[in-house]
Amino acid sequence: MRARLFVIGCTGSVGSSVLSVCRAYPDRFEVRAVAARSSAEKIEQIADEFKSSAVVLTDASAATNLADRAGDRFSVLSGISAMEETAARSDIDHVVVASSGTDAVHPLLTALREGKDVSLANKESIVAAGRWIIPHVRREGQLRPLDSEHNAVWQCLQGRDPSTVRKIYLTASGGPFRTLSPEELQNVTPRMAVAHPVWNMGAKISVDSATLMNKGIEILEAMSLFRLSPERIDAVVCPEPFIHGIVEFTDGTFLMAASAPDMKLPCASALFYPERSPEPIFPSPVLEGKTLVFEKPDEERFPALRIAKEAARMGGAAPALLVGADEAAVDSFLSGQIGFNDIPRIVETVIEQYRGPGPGSLDDALSILAEGKRAAAEMCRNTNKTLNLRRKI
Repeated sequence: MRARLFVIGCTGSVGSSVLSVCRAYPDRFEVRAVAARSSAEKIEQIADEFKSSAVVLTDASAATNLADRAGDRFSVLSGISAMEETAARSDIDHVVVASSGTDAVHPLLTALREGKDVSLANKESIVAAGRWIIPHVRREGQLRPLDSEHNAVWQCLQGRDPSTVRKIYLTASGGPFRTLSPEELQNVTPRMAVAHPVWNMGAKISVDSATLMNKGIEILEAMSLFRLSPERIDAVVCPEPFIHGIVEFTDGTFLMAASAPDMKLPCASALFYPERSPEPIFPSPVLEGKTLVFEKPDEERFPALRIAKEAARMGGAAPALLVGADEAAVDSFLSGQIGFNDIPRIVETVIEQYRGPGPGSLDDALSILAEGKRAAAEMCRNTNKTLNLRRKI
């Protein structure tokens, strides 16, 4: 029997990897519905290829334009409520959340409440609202991580007694600036930052990887996914992109998950669970000559990781503020308003200056995230004005 999928974020890098697995195994997966923000032409091609019955675009004008030419090939829906309705459809077994941002929080909750399988690659939802999402996971394997690091840890933990886990480690390549001095980091440009040495990712996550904020956010995400305290989760730099996650058990044994650095592999493990794909989705690397080196991340040169760890220990509003502030700071860096080293400084300042309460509900958490984004954007504008003034002087 084929699993019937609804892929949210189908036009992004992770969504494309999910579709590659579905394309390779049409006898196992049927893409019934797809969703994106506004990429009408691309999602139209995807819907035609997979003969999907429904397309959801959160951008209303893009949805209107696509509906005009869709004819009877597929239905076109618009808005977050349409994503929720599609996630609840009785002919959908598995919802893939591969989008960024928080638009998919409610469709994610809907899918879990309906008892559907969910594969997740959306950090913002879990970090800001994990407290209200994880309790809806009813059974083993219902929520399956797609990010390579969390997927690797998830694979290591399958069938293991949680009480035997001492610590988990999320690996990092170290980003493109691992060996740069603090002075050299001041001169990093957006073009340099988006050129990740290992993964083919979007601009935002590439910058987060360069600052190591991505690894800090992943620690916050892992706290919810694996229900561990921040003291039991850490990051380690492994420049060779082969080990993606490590679990240390109480007896001192380390279990590691290794593979080629290709997102199709974690996507396949999530889609096929509890089975495995019958053949490699991506060619296996040759082991001979491979050397593994582990390094402690430098949190002085890359303070974003330290700031995220502190947010994890603080709890309350800090995680949501961090996610929102980082989004605004990275956008400002990419547009040339602030420098590379300004990103963690602004995020830390937003958290320090917040005087409001912690979240008491899902809506509170999303509001705090939005406040972090607003405060950081304003701080970035002020930083840009100061820089322009200095240039004039």
